Amino acid sequence: MADETLSIEDLSQQLDSEGMIGCTQSFVSDLERGFSAVDEKHLPWLQQLKSNDWNGVLCFGMGGSAAGGDFLAHIADASGSKPFIVHRGYQLPSWWTPDWLILATSHSGNTEETIAATESALKQGATVVVIATGGVLAGLCELHENCHLIPSIGGQPPRTAFGHLFSRQLALMEHLGLIPQQAYDEREAMLVRLEYACQANDFRNASGTPLLDLAMALREHPIALLGPTEMQPALVRCKNQLNENSGRFARIGVVPEMNHNEIVAWGGVSDDADPAREDQAILILTWDGMHPRVRRRVDWMIEHTPTDFAWRIHGEGTSLLEVLLHHCIVMDWLTIALALLHGKDPAAIRPIRALKGYLADDASIE
Repeated sequence: MADETLSIEDLSQQLDSEGMIGCTQSFVSDLERGFSAVDEKHLPWLQQLKSNDWNGVLCFGMGGSAAGGDFLAHIADASGSKPFIVHRGYQLPSWWTPDWLILATSHSGNTEETIAATESALKQGATVVVIATGGVLAGLCELHENCHLIPSIGGQPPRTAFGHLFSRQLALMEHLGLIPQQAYDEREAMLVRLEYACQANDFRNASGTPLLDLAMALREHPIALLGPTEMQPALVRCKNQLNENSGRFARIGVVPEMNHNEIVAWGGVSDDADPAREDQAILILTWDGMHPRVRRRVDWMIEHTPTDFAWRIHGEGTSLLEVLLHHCIVMDWLTIALALLHGKDPAAIRPIRALKGYLADDASIE
């Protein structure tokens, strides 16, 4: 636990070794730069891909580089014309055929699972779009005429590069007509609102005091993240940020699915429940677009929550896209604040680095 005599500003200066706070501050500008990076002037191969009638998009990625695929899949479910499926692993799914576009994303370009799956796809005649800062994946684009690169921007921890990666992913799919194009004025207005949210939730400012208070309340309790199906990408990314940034476990429950199983463990109306339920901290991510029956379910769960440590975090925005990004902003600030309160450098990921070192001793991929 951090020294309680130190202010949050002191903790930030003492612990934030890789500038996670600065990266979080630049999230919206990262989005803006990525949206403008995808055009036919710089990427002439886009015209050819646009003329294809794709059956769907298979998204390769791991960790923070897979998050954008989750976002695309849920946005496509709500308003797209083709299915998007996210694949996390070494092997190509057996059902895949070359009329599915491959989107391979890796911030470093060296994620071994993504490389293996991409190489397998290329051998079977895939058309691949790579989003990376370099590495092996970018090199594949020089070796295969049907493998195309959208370069991203490096120099920061991969999980803080979500704005760079996702904006390029979304702009690509809008350009190909697989997800509806957001009007220019709407996008500009969205970015202004998101920038305001980014500044307002900075826990070093007076406006960020409620978020800092929430982080302090979460220090001593197991964390559960709940929300409707449309918020699942934000729930998963928040869990991952809690894991990496804060060094904390977190569980996810998705409504209405969890109402058919996990709700029994929460109890609230009987003693047939998990003995640790009363100590749980619950964060419920909501938005205005919930199905009326899901809204009723969430209201009932809030009314019957078995713990005193429960908060509703409402996503702001005029579209599913904006709400998901708003939740990302709030949760990024929250997980960094929680890391600092625990005395943890939010960039520190020693177990991940240790495992990579161990695997490097045997670089073969079977």
